Amino acid sequence: MAEQITCRRVYEETSPKDGMRVLVDRVWPRGMRKEDAHLDEWLRDVAPSTELRKWYGHEPGRFAEFRSRYLAELRDAGHREAAGRLRDLAAHDKLTLLTATKDVDHSQAAVLAEWLRKR
Repeated sequence: MAEQITCRRVYEETSPKDGMRVLVDRVWPRGMRKEDAHLDEWLRDVAPSTELRKWYGHEPGRFAEFRSRYLAELRDAGHREAAGRLRDLAAHDKLTLLTATKDVDHSQAAVLAEWLRKR
């Protein structure tokens, strides 16, 4: 399954290699029309809480702590159903996790990809 999970920016052009395209941001990407996103699903409930997202502010120096807090959030009741749905999608098809974040390597999509690969 590990090779079947990738992360990309939602603003990049689609690729036949994407497989299922799932947006994992809580907030809709700025300036993106829904029909231009070419999504299979938008799992906003798997995204970090608003409080955690605002605390992190995409500052790479906070990424390790963000990762730790986010992994803890994935175990709570508010994330459980969406996280389960994402696991199901990853088990059956190639999966591309999409985010609007410029630094994909330090995003919730990267944390989710790592988390899914260990499942």
